[in-house]
Amino acid sequence: MIVGVPAEIKPDEYRVGLLPVGAELLKRDGHSVLVQSGAGAASGFEDDAYVSAGAKIVETAGEIFELSEMIVKVKEPQPDEIAMFHERQTVFTYFHFAASRELTEGCLEAGITAVAYETLEDGNGTLPLLTPMSEVAGKMSIQEGAKYLERPMMGRGILLGGVPGVAPASVLILGGGVVGTCAATVAAGLGAQVILMDINLDRLRYLDQVLPANVITLYSDPHAIDEYSHWADLVIGAVLIPGGRAPKLLTKEHIRRMKKGSVIVDVAIDQGGCFETSRPTTHREPTYIVDDVVHYCVANIPGAVSRTSTKALCNATLPYARQLARLGAEGFAAIDYGHAAAINMKDGKIVNPAVRDAITELD
Repeated sequence: MIVGVPAEIKPDEYRVGLLPVGAELLKRDGHSVLVQSGAGAASGFEDDAYVSAGAKIVETAGEIFELSEMIVKVKEPQPDEIAMFHERQTVFTYFHFAASRELTEGCLEAGITAVAYETLEDGNGTLPLLTPMSEVAGKMSIQEGAKYLERPMMGRGILLGGVPGVAPASVLILGGGVVGTCAATVAAGLGAQVILMDINLDRLRYLDQVLPANVITLYSDPHAIDEYSHWADLVIGAVLIPGGRAPKLLTKEHIRRMKKGSVIVDVAIDQGGCFETSRPTTHREPTYIVDDVVHYCVANIPGAVSRTSTKALCNATLPYARQLARLGAEGFAAIDYGHAAAINMKDGKIVNPAVRDAITELD
């Protein structure tokens, strides 16, 4: 199979879908690997490293898409990329179809087989290709939130961890999965007062045992969200419905009643966002203000730390990329339910039920 790796073109996206070692292992498996010139440069992987690994460097994205049977990317295809797809091409990347009807319709019309990182499950029912980027995004959500609490950034002028004699910031984290746990760990480590909410009591019991004492776990219900969203200086949206749209946990009224200069970070923005006032932003223009609340809704948070993120992502995706290249989409899906769940789209139809339901909600 011919495997192609294009340079990412989403604004401020610096990751690459395959490390040089991945190109080498795919070559050992008997495949040809094409890498667009400069695709890995922003993550610190130069063309020479790919050539040494056995890949062929091509100059344009057009060549990658025209010649490749399988495309390995990072972010959801952009309109210019969708225009270059051809029928029966397999694309392995993050898609997040639930957030965009335009993206969904474009890929359906192109006739590709869409194999999505974010819906692939392992034997434990977890999402191994979403986990590493969730870890990065969770940790960065606190790093970015702390920065935007600074007064020059239009925040409240609060140091997250406080100092002796001055109270630290109050942080509310909605969701106790990978993102929320990593966010809570970093916030607590910096000395903030942290409340972490979830609806899974077993998960809350576990987190209560393993997280520091300055993290309080609470069951998430509308009354609790209403009370603590007004208490918080920083709110992290960290909820996930695999393949589906994120629920709107903070309404416009919640935002209106929050403290002036408080900050919200919507890590769920790739899946439509979990705050009613959220809209996607970029690293170049990461924030906007609604009712004196700073909104950070960057849709590719891990892209800012591209070298760390590329290594973490490719460590997770490479074994599956090798399987997909060796077996094809049908053979890949036949391995087990978790592999089949990664197939979001095939032959012009949405085949993942959660994705299909989410797209229906967009009507």
